[in-house]
Amino acid sequence: MDNLTHSLVGWALGETGLKNRTRKGLAALVLAANMPDIDVFFGWSPWAPLAMHRGFTHGLVGGVLLMPPLLAGLLWLLDRWQQRRGAVFRSGLPMRGGWLLALCYLGALTHPLLDLQNVYAIQLLSPMSEAWFHTDGLFIVSPWLLAVLGAGIWASRRRAKRGAARAGRPAKAALAGALGFIAANIGISVLAGHAPSQGVPYAVPDRVFASPEPLAFWRRDVIWRQNGHIGFGRYDPMRSLFTLVDSQPPVADNMGSALVAKAAHATPQAEKFLAWSQLPMARIEPHGCTARVTFGDARFTGPAVRRNFNTSVDVPTGGPGCHAP
Repeated sequence: MDNLTHSLVGWALGETGLKNRTRKGLAALVLAANMPDIDVFFGWSPWAPLAMHRGFTHGLVGGVLLMPPLLAGLLWLLDRWQQRRGAVFRSGLPMRGGWLLALCYLGALTHPLLDLQNVYAIQLLSPMSEAWFHTDGLFIVSPWLLAVLGAGIWASRRRAKRGAARAGRPAKAALAGALGFIAANIGISVLAGHAPSQGVPYAVPDRVFASPEPLAFWRRDVIWRQNGHIGFGRYDPMRSLFTLVDSQPPVADNMGSALVAKAAHATPQAEKFLAWSQLPMARIEPHGCTARVTFGDARFTGPAVRRNFNTSVDVPTGGPGCHAP
Protein backbone atom coordinates (compact mmCIF):
# COMPACT_ATOMS: atom_id res chain seq x y z
CA MET A 1 0.00 0.00 0.00
CA ASP A 2 1.00 3.65 -0.33
CA ASN A 3 2.70 5.30 2.62
CA LEU A 4 -0.19 7.70 3.24
CA THR A 5 -2.45 4.72 3.96
CA HIS A 6 0.16 3.17 6.24
CA SER A 7 0.53 6.48 8.08
CA LEU A 8 -3.22 6.94 8.50
CA VAL A 9 -3.58 3.45 9.98
CA GLY A 10 -0.89 4.21 12.55
CA TRP A 11 -2.43 7.61 13.24
CA ALA A 12 -5.93 6.15 13.63
CA LEU A 13 -4.59 3.61 16.13
CA GLY A 14 -3.05 6.48 18.06
CA GLU A 15 -6.32 8.43 18.12
CA THR A 16 -8.11 5.50 19.76
CA GLY A 17 -6.22 6.53 22.90
CA LEU A 18 -3.07 4.48 22.42
CA LYS A 19 -0.98 7.61 21.76
CA ASN A 20 -1.55 8.62 25.39
CA ARG A 21 0.09 5.50 26.79
CA THR A 22 3.57 7.01 26.54
CA ARG A 23 5.44 10.00 25.29
CA LYS A 24 6.17 9.60 21.57
CA GLY A 25 3.37 7.06 21.33
CA LEU A 26 1.92 8.54 18.14
CA ALA A 27 5.36 8.80 16.55
CA ALA A 28 5.98 5.13 17.38
CA LEU A 29 2.76 4.02 15.71
CA VAL A 30 3.14 6.12 12.55
CA LEU A 31 6.86 5.47 12.05
CA ALA A 32 6.53 1.74 12.75
CA ALA A 33 3.64 1.53 10.28
CA ASN A 34 6.00 2.83 7.56
CA MET A 35 9.27 1.30 8.77
CA PRO A 36 9.35 -1.85 6.56
CA ASP A 37 9.57 0.32 3.43
CA ILE A 38 13.13 1.19 4.41
CA ASP A 39 14.09 -1.64 2.04
CA VAL A 40 13.77 0.75 -0.93
CA PHE A 41 17.17 2.14 0.15
CA PHE A 42 18.85 -1.29 0.14
CA GLY A 43 18.41 -2.43 -3.45
CA TRP A 44 22.21 -2.52 -3.68
CA SER A 45 22.55 -5.03 -0.82
CA PRO A 46 24.41 -8.26 -1.68
CA TRP A 47 21.98 -10.13 0.61
CA ALA A 48 19.03 -10.95 -1.63
CA PRO A 49 16.29 -10.96 1.06
CA LEU A 50 17.18 -7.38 2.02
CA ALA A 51 17.67 -6.18 -1.56
CA MET A 52 14.23 -7.49 -2.55
CA HIS A 53 11.46 -4.94 -2.05
CA ARG A 54 8.79 -6.45 0.19
CA GLY A 55 11.23 -9.14 1.22
CA PHE A 56 13.00 -9.40 4.60
CA THR A 57 11.81 -6.08 6.05
CA HIS A 58 8.18 -7.00 5.25
CA GLY A 59 8.36 -10.49 6.68
CA LEU A 60 7.39 -11.79 10.09
CA VAL A 61 11.03 -12.07 11.16
CA GLY A 62 12.57 -8.85 9.86
CA GLY A 63 9.65 -6.43 9.82
CA VAL A 64 7.54 -7.66 12.72
CA LEU A 65 10.02 -9.28 15.14
CA LEU A 66 13.41 -7.58 14.76
CA MET A 67 12.84 -4.01 13.57
CA PRO A 68 10.38 -2.64 16.21
CA PRO A 69 12.94 -2.80 19.08
CA LEU A 70 15.37 -0.82 16.91
CA LEU A 71 12.80 1.90 16.33
CA ALA A 72 11.81 1.95 19.99
CA GLY A 73 15.48 2.32 20.94
CA LEU A 74 15.98 5.22 18.54
CA LEU A 75 12.88 7.01 19.84
CA TRP A 76 14.02 6.48 23.44
CA LEU A 77 17.48 7.89 22.63
CA LEU A 78 15.86 10.86 20.90
CA ASP A 79 13.74 11.49 23.97
CA ARG A 80 16.76 11.34 26.27
CA TRP A 81 18.64 13.78 24.02
CA GLN A 82 15.69 16.18 24.05
CA GLN A 83 15.50 16.00 27.85
CA ARG A 84 19.20 16.84 28.19
CA ARG A 85 18.57 19.91 26.03
CA GLY A 86 15.79 21.00 28.35
CA ALA A 87 12.85 20.23 26.05
CA VAL A 88 9.37 20.72 27.46
CA PHE A 89 6.89 18.10 26.22
CA ARG A 90 3.47 19.63 25.70
CA SER A 91 1.70 16.30 26.11
CA GLY A 92 2.87 16.06 29.72
CA LEU A 93 3.12 12.30 29.30
CA PRO A 94 5.88 10.22 30.90
CA MET A 95 8.16 8.01 28.84
CA ARG A 96 7.12 4.39 29.34
CA GLY A 97 9.59 2.07 27.63
CA GLY A 98 7.32 -0.98 27.68
CA TRP A 99 4.45 0.85 26.03
CA LEU A 100 6.80 2.44 23.50
CA LEU A 101 8.03 -1.00 22.44
CA ALA A 102 4.50 -2.41 22.34
CA LEU A 103 3.28 0.42 20.09
CA CYS A 104 6.24 -0.08 17.75
CA TYR A 105 5.31 -3.74 17.45
CA LEU A 106 1.65 -2.90 16.81
CA GLY A 107 2.44 -0.31 14.15
CA ALA A 108 4.93 -2.63 12.43
CA LEU A 109 2.39 -5.45 12.30
CA THR A 110 -0.04 -3.30 10.30
CA HIS A 111 2.41 -2.88 7.44
CA PRO A 112 2.65 -6.47 6.13
CA LEU A 113 -1.06 -6.99 6.82
CA LEU A 114 -1.86 -4.08 4.49
CA ASP A 115 0.73 -4.91 1.84
CA LEU A 116 -0.60 -8.46 1.80
CA GLN A 117 -3.81 -7.06 0.31
CA ASN A 118 -2.58 -6.15 -3.19
CA VAL A 119 -1.26 -8.08 -6.14
CA TYR A 120 2.33 -6.89 -5.69
CA ALA A 121 2.47 -9.45 -2.82
CA ILE A 122 5.03 -9.85 -0.02
CA GLN A 123 7.55 -12.47 1.08
CA LEU A 124 5.91 -13.02 4.45
CA LEU A 125 8.29 -15.82 5.50
CA SER A 126 11.56 -14.23 4.34
CA PRO A 127 14.39 -15.14 4.76
CA MET A 128 13.34 -18.77 5.38
CA SER A 129 11.22 -18.87 2.23
CA GLU A 130 11.04 -16.85 -1.00
CA ALA A 131 7.33 -17.64 -1.42
CA TRP A 132 5.08 -14.68 -2.18
CA PHE A 133 1.72 -14.18 -0.46
CA HIS A 134 -1.24 -12.02 -1.50
CA THR A 135 -4.98 -11.73 -0.89
CA ASP A 136 -5.81 -9.23 -3.70
CA GLY A 137 -8.16 -7.36 -1.38
CA LEU A 138 -7.16 -3.78 -2.23
CA PHE A 139 -5.79 -1.62 -5.01
CA ILE A 140 -2.38 -0.26 -4.00
CA VAL A 141 -3.98 3.15 -3.33
CA SER A 142 -7.55 2.83 -2.08
CA PRO A 143 -9.44 6.15 -2.02
CA TRP A 144 -12.19 4.50 0.03
CA LEU A 145 -9.79 3.38 2.73
CA LEU A 146 -8.12 6.80 2.81
CA ALA A 147 -11.52 8.50 3.20
CA VAL A 148 -12.68 6.23 6.03
CA LEU A 149 -9.44 6.52 8.00
CA GLY A 150 -9.13 10.25 7.42
CA ALA A 151 -12.70 10.89 8.57
CA GLY A 152 -12.20 8.81 11.72
CA ILE A 153 -9.00 10.65 12.64
CA TRP A 154 -10.55 14.08 12.01
CA ALA A 155 -13.65 13.30 14.08
CA SER A 156 -11.64 11.91 17.00
CA ARG A 157 -9.30 14.89 17.09
CA ARG A 158 -12.26 17.26 16.96
CA ARG A 159 -13.95 15.47 19.85
CA ALA A 160 -10.69 15.53 21.84
CA LYS A 161 -10.33 19.31 21.37
CA ARG A 162 -13.85 19.76 22.71
CA GLY A 163 -13.02 17.59 25.71
CA ALA A 164 -15.71 15.07 24.78
CA ALA A 165 -15.80 11.72 26.51
CA ARG A 166 -14.65 8.73 24.47
CA ALA A 167 -12.97 10.95 21.90
CA GLY A 168 -11.37 7.92 20.28
CA ARG A 169 -14.69 6.32 19.31
CA PRO A 170 -14.69 7.64 15.68
CA ALA A 171 -11.14 6.36 15.15
CA LYS A 172 -12.15 2.95 16.47
CA ALA A 173 -15.19 2.94 14.17
CA ALA A 174 -12.97 3.88 11.21
CA LEU A 175 -10.55 1.04 11.93
CA ALA A 176 -13.44 -1.41 12.30
CA GLY A 177 -14.92 -0.15 9.03
CA ALA A 178 -11.55 -0.53 7.31
CA LEU A 179 -11.26 -4.13 8.53
CA GLY A 180 -14.78 -4.89 7.30
CA PHE A 181 -14.03 -3.28 3.94
CA ILE A 182 -10.86 -5.33 3.53
CA ALA A 183 -12.59 -8.58 4.55
CA ALA A 184 -15.42 -8.00 2.06
CA ASN A 185 -12.93 -7.30 -0.72
CA ILE A 186 -10.94 -10.44 0.05
CA GLY A 187 -14.20 -12.36 -0.33
CA ILE A 188 -14.84 -10.72 -3.71
CA SER A 189 -11.31 -11.62 -4.84
CA VAL A 190 -11.82 -15.25 -3.81
CA LEU A 191 -14.90 -15.40 -6.05
CA ALA A 192 -13.01 -13.64 -8.85
CA GLY A 193 -10.12 -16.09 -8.56
CA HIS A 194 -12.47 -19.04 -9.10
CA ALA A 195 -14.41 -17.37 -11.92
CA PRO A 196 -12.13 -18.45 -14.84
CA SER A 197 -12.89 -22.10 -14.04
CA GLN A 198 -16.59 -21.69 -13.26
CA GLY A 199 -17.55 -20.56 -16.76
CA VAL A 200 -16.03 -19.44 -20.07
CA PRO A 201 -13.10 -19.93 -20.64
CA TYR A 202 -13.24 -22.96 -18.25
CA ALA A 203 -9.59 -22.57 -17.37
CA VAL A 204 -7.58 -24.71 -14.98
CA PRO A 205 -5.00 -22.16 -13.78
CA ASP A 206 -1.91 -22.89 -11.73
CA ARG A 207 -1.72 -19.23 -10.58
CA VAL A 208 -4.40 -16.52 -10.39
CA PHE A 209 -4.37 -12.84 -9.46
CA ALA A 210 -7.52 -10.71 -9.11
CA SER A 211 -6.57 -7.04 -9.17
CA PRO A 212 -9.17 -4.59 -7.76
CA GLU A 213 -9.94 -1.25 -9.38
CA PRO A 214 -9.27 1.89 -7.30
CA LEU A 215 -12.78 3.42 -7.41
CA ALA A 216 -15.08 0.59 -8.53
CA PHE A 217 -13.51 -1.58 -5.83
CA TRP A 218 -15.88 -4.51 -6.47
CA ARG A 219 -14.55 -5.07 -10.01
CA ARG A 220 -11.49 -7.18 -10.74
CA ASP A 221 -8.98 -7.61 -13.54
CA VAL A 222 -8.31 -11.34 -13.40
CA ILE A 223 -5.00 -12.69 -14.71
CA TRP A 224 -4.07 -16.37 -14.67
CA ARG A 225 -1.47 -18.80 -16.00
CA GLN A 226 -2.16 -22.19 -17.53
CA ASN A 227 0.18 -24.44 -19.53
CA GLY A 228 2.59 -21.66 -20.49
CA HIS A 229 -0.14 -19.21 -21.46
CA ILE A 230 -1.53 -16.13 -19.74
CA GLY A 231 -5.24 -15.41 -19.66
CA PHE A 232 -6.96 -12.10 -18.98
CA GLY A 233 -10.55 -11.53 -17.92
CA ARG A 234 -12.91 -9.13 -16.17
CA TYR A 235 -14.98 -9.89 -13.09
CA ASP A 236 -17.93 -7.84 -11.86
CA PRO A 237 -20.12 -9.37 -9.12
CA MET A 238 -22.84 -6.85 -9.96
CA ARG A 239 -23.24 -8.59 -13.33
CA SER A 240 -22.23 -12.19 -12.61
CA LEU A 241 -21.33 -13.52 -9.18
CA PHE A 242 -19.53 -16.72 -10.17
CA THR A 243 -18.22 -16.21 -13.73
CA LEU A 244 -16.21 -13.69 -15.73
CA VAL A 245 -18.10 -11.03 -17.64
CA ASP A 246 -15.38 -10.89 -20.31
CA SER A 247 -12.19 -12.72 -21.26
CA GLN A 248 -9.49 -12.58 -23.93
CA PRO A 249 -7.78 -15.41 -25.82
CA PRO A 250 -4.72 -16.57 -23.84
CA VAL A 251 -1.28 -15.47 -24.98
CA ALA A 252 1.95 -17.46 -24.76
CA ASP A 253 4.30 -16.37 -21.98
CA ASN A 254 7.33 -17.66 -23.97
CA MET A 255 9.05 -18.71 -20.76
CA GLY A 256 9.77 -22.16 -22.20
CA SER A 257 11.93 -20.79 -25.04
CA ALA A 258 15.63 -21.71 -25.05
CA LEU A 259 16.55 -18.09 -25.75
CA VAL A 260 14.46 -16.94 -22.83
CA ALA A 261 16.06 -19.54 -20.56
CA LYS A 262 19.48 -18.20 -21.59
CA ALA A 263 18.41 -14.60 -21.02
CA ALA A 264 16.98 -15.41 -17.59
CA HIS A 265 20.49 -15.88 -16.19
CA ALA A 266 22.38 -13.46 -18.44
CA THR A 267 22.37 -10.47 -16.06
CA PRO A 268 21.84 -9.87 -12.33
CA GLN A 269 18.95 -7.54 -13.25
CA ALA A 270 17.15 -10.32 -15.11
CA GLU A 271 17.64 -12.78 -12.26
CA LYS A 272 16.38 -10.25 -9.71
CA PHE A 273 13.35 -9.39 -11.85
CA LEU A 274 12.38 -13.03 -12.28
CA ALA A 275 12.85 -13.70 -8.56
CA TRP A 276 10.22 -11.00 -7.97
CA SER A 277 7.90 -11.70 -10.92
CA GLN A 278 4.90 -13.92 -10.24
CA LEU A 279 3.51 -14.16 -13.79
CA PRO A 280 6.59 -13.62 -15.99
CA MET A 281 6.24 -13.11 -19.72
CA ALA A 282 8.92 -12.65 -22.36
CA ARG A 283 8.92 -10.78 -25.67
CA ILE A 284 11.58 -11.93 -28.17
CA GLU A 285 12.84 -9.49 -30.83
CA PRO A 286 15.46 -11.01 -33.20
CA HIS A 287 18.17 -8.69 -34.57
CA GLY A 288 20.54 -10.62 -36.81
CA CYS A 289 22.77 -12.77 -34.64
CA THR A 290 21.27 -11.52 -31.39
CA ALA A 291 17.83 -11.29 -29.90
CA ARG A 292 16.47 -8.87 -27.36
CA VAL A 293 14.45 -10.63 -24.67
CA THR A 294 12.25 -8.31 -22.63
CA PHE A 295 10.83 -9.73 -19.44
CA GLY A 296 7.59 -8.36 -18.06
CA ASP A 297 4.96 -9.43 -15.55
CA ALA A 298 1.38 -10.09 -16.59
CA ARG A 299 0.11 -8.36 -13.44
CA PHE A 300 1.46 -5.06 -14.75
CA THR A 301 0.75 -4.88 -18.45
CA GLY A 302 -1.10 -1.55 -18.72
CA PRO A 303 0.64 1.28 -20.61
CA ALA A 304 0.91 3.40 -17.46
CA VAL A 305 2.95 0.79 -15.55
CA ARG A 306 4.52 -1.50 -18.16
CA ARG A 307 7.68 0.59 -18.60
CA ASN A 308 8.41 0.41 -14.87
CA PHE A 309 8.02 -3.36 -14.61
CA ASN A 310 10.32 -4.90 -17.22
CA THR A 311 13.94 -5.57 -17.99
CA SER A 312 15.68 -6.42 -21.28
CA VAL A 313 18.59 -8.69 -22.14
CA ASP A 314 20.46 -9.13 -25.46
CA VAL A 315 21.54 -12.73 -26.09
CA PRO A 316 23.25 -14.42 -29.07
CA THR A 317 20.98 -16.55 -31.21
CA GLY A 318 23.67 -18.85 -32.59
CA GLY A 319 21.99 -18.95 -36.00
CA PRO A 320 23.60 -19.77 -39.38
CA GLY A 321 26.54 -17.48 -40.12
CA CYS A 322 26.79 -16.31 -36.53
CA HIS A 323 30.00 -16.80 -34.58
CA ALA A 324 29.75 -18.20 -31.11
CA PRO A 325 30.76 -15.68 -28.43
